[in-house]
Amino acid sequence: MAAPRLILILGDQLSPHLSSLAEGDPARDRVVMAEVAGECDYVPHHRKKIAFLFAAMRHFAERLRQDGWRVDYYTLDQDHQDLTDALLASRRDSGARQLLVTAPGEWRLLEAMKRQWPQKLGCTVRILDDRRFLCTTEAFRDWAEGRKQPRMEYFYRTMRRATGLLMDADGQPLGGRWNFDKENRKRFDGEAPPPGPKRFNPDATTREVLELAEARFPDRFGDLQPFWFAVTEEQAQASLSHFLDHALPHFGDYQDAMDSGDDFLFHGVLSQYINAGLLDPLAVCEAAEQRYLQDKAPLNAVEGFIRQILGWREYVRGLYWLLMPDYREENRLASHRDLPWFYWSGETRMRCVSEAVRATREHAYAHHIQRLMVTGNLALLLGVDVKQIHEWYLAVYADAYEWVELPNTLGMVMRLSGLQALRRQRQIHPAHVRLLRRLPLQGEQRRGRQQLPVQQPLLAFYPPPPAALREAPAHEHDLQSLGPHGREQAGRDPGPRRHPARGSRTPLGSLSELRIRDAEQWWCLPGSLKPSVGALIWPSLAK
Repeated sequence: MAAPRLILILGDQLSPHLSSLAEGDPARDRVVMAEVAGECDYVPHHRKKIAFLFAAMRHFAERLRQDGWRVDYYTLDQDHQDLTDALLASRRDSGARQLLVTAPGEWRLLEAMKRQWPQKLGCTVRILDDRRFLCTTEAFRDWAEGRKQPRMEYFYRTMRRATGLLMDADGQPLGGRWNFDKENRKRFDGEAPPPGPKRFNPDATTREVLELAEARFPDRFGDLQPFWFAVTEEQAQASLSHFLDHALPHFGDYQDAMDSGDDFLFHGVLSQYINAGLLDPLAVCEAAEQRYLQDKAPLNAVEGFIRQILGWREYVRGLYWLLMPDYREENRLASHRDLPWFYWSGETRMRCVSEAVRATREHAYAHHIQRLMVTGNLALLLGVDVKQIHEWYLAVYADAYEWVELPNTLGMVMRLSGLQALRRQRQIHPAHVRLLRRLPLQGEQRRGRQQLPVQQPLLAFYPPPPAALREAPAHEHDLQSLGPHGREQAGRDPGPRRHPARGSRTPLGSLSELRIRDAEQWWCLPGSLKPSVGALIWPSLAK
């Protein structure tokens, strides 16, 4: 009989149709799954994220056993430091001479598998393509090659044609348009009651994981309770059905809306299930498409939802593998300041920020506008160290893996992409954050409209190196907003500028004297006290 092989399944590969399982033979091969300290600690992952993945892994292992597989499952309290420790234990017991593994979603792990694992494990390592994605890394590279501006919108159209999703018989987009994003920015009016995501009570297996996480990570960021995530494929499918039935009809209108009384509105919190493998992305898109074809959801809602998966998700994954490993070291705007303490504590008078951190702490989730326009833009404007903000996003969200988080952080949050690919603007503007409804804000009521603590002038705290700013396509809008004279002045030292709230003169961009509390004061100023961004950054323009 042929020698057995080991099949390693990672925590974000909980799919029964995984390429490594398809290649294997239950009668011959052995599956290995492991909860290891190294994967918990390389960034300080949210406790609820750890509990979600471990609970889902344990349930998936039990399903594989029921399907006839032999599974070696190593729990965290067995104290294996990394994946190779667990694999070595199984290899010694089984005599396996080959390891099958579906390609991981992070560069660091793929490089270790290629360069270190064969020697360390004493067996060959065969890495298989991850077929759960709809666009291979090679296909994305071919698509991007030679394009001066490989933008997501064009990639999205290519994927629509390739899959036939929301396309008519003549190969044209249903509704005559590719994108209905402009219709999906309504302020929540409170008329349609938000259903919220579907919630599940933890079973005995999940309760054991929660006790383990509480004991092993008592001081780690994040609330463990209440825990209501889906941890099986059946539960994830129920979550999808709940979203399609109750939330999708209003998802399009309010997908960018926020409300102080509801952390979810019409979002389904499905991304963590898709990214962990509990839901198949194409099947999710096809199910949403059927709701439109059955006249159960409007086109703007269905198209907006499908675009997030078929377009954005596939696109950022392609960018990640196209640009790594140098992409991870990108910092052309020379951002080096420490991440402010309130990203962990939420203790700040900036209500939008404290609300985003609270939701993140409680749910390991936050609305995409909170991630990009609130915590993201604040990090950009304060000049937070790129590595620190990258690791924060990777740690605190249950759906975060480096392949999806890093391009969003560098390209959308810190606006550092060298490509003109991530050109979509996410710079804060009052009109964006006025999508919040009933949010108690510091400031004044003027002309019947709340003054918001999220405003452009914080740019004065962080003028990036002008040459680098010119080279970063995402900053083109900032330079254009200054007018011809402002663009001409970029790159000149404007000298000290006056703090509008105190009248003191401070070196441009200095946070040693203009502390975080001053940033809080600025964000709470009435709009009438805020001069233009250009006048703050280049005082000569105010003359």
